[in-house]
Amino acid sequence: MGLGILFQGSNLERLLGGLWITAEIAFVSVFFACILGVILGVVMTSKNKAVHFFCQLYLEIVRIIPLLVLLFLVYFGFAKWFNIHWSGVWVCIVVFIFWGVAEMGDLVRGALTSIEKHQIESAYALGLNKLQTFVYILLPQSLKRVTPGAINLFTRMVKTSSLAMLIGVLEVIKVGQQIIETSLFTDPSAALWIYGVIFFLYFIICYPLSLFSKYLETKWSN
Repeated sequence: MGLGILFQGSNLERLLGGLWITAEIAFVSVFFACILGVILGVVMTSKNKAVHFFCQLYLEIVRIIPLLVLLFLVYFGFAKWFNIHWSGVWVCIVVFIFWGVAEMGDLVRGALTSIEKHQIESAYALGLNKLQTFVYILLPQSLKRVTPGAINLFTRMVKTSSLAMLIGVLEVIKVGQQIIETSLFTDPSAALWIYGVIFFLYFIICYPLSLFSKYLETKWSN
């Protein structure tokens, strides 16, 4: 049997369908987390106490509450409390965006505040206003500094999408488990082969992100 289990019936088609759902959850979440996280990171540098308090509260909520608990709260809680019935895929996307924006925002905030003050003062001395200083001085340097952490966050979001199976989403690991359960008696080694293929599929998604990160670091260091 071995790897041939993938080609029995529609197993391969189902596994690729699960991979598509995994990719959909991951990349939609990453896209919006990247954009909204940059905005939040800029807002988090504000010296306004109220803004700082609410940003810090949001960040601490994301850090303290396990992601699985957030998934359950939104999936089951919204249906019970507000009579809102979202599909498992949309629940995952919303929760992952909520998580990713906070993490990305903190990375951007750290990158912005790490830039030396004398560069900002020099920009003002040359006659640049706040917007020009941000666009030409702060933003380019902060993007370079935030890239490694951001790529690490994005790969974590891709891998953490596997939690979707716990609220009934037929992502790639859930489909893999179903194939294993139906083939366990005919092929005891089914789990080894199926999880090996799933590992390879995750590698295909995550490795290009790592290569892209190295490409950007090399390009910006020149």
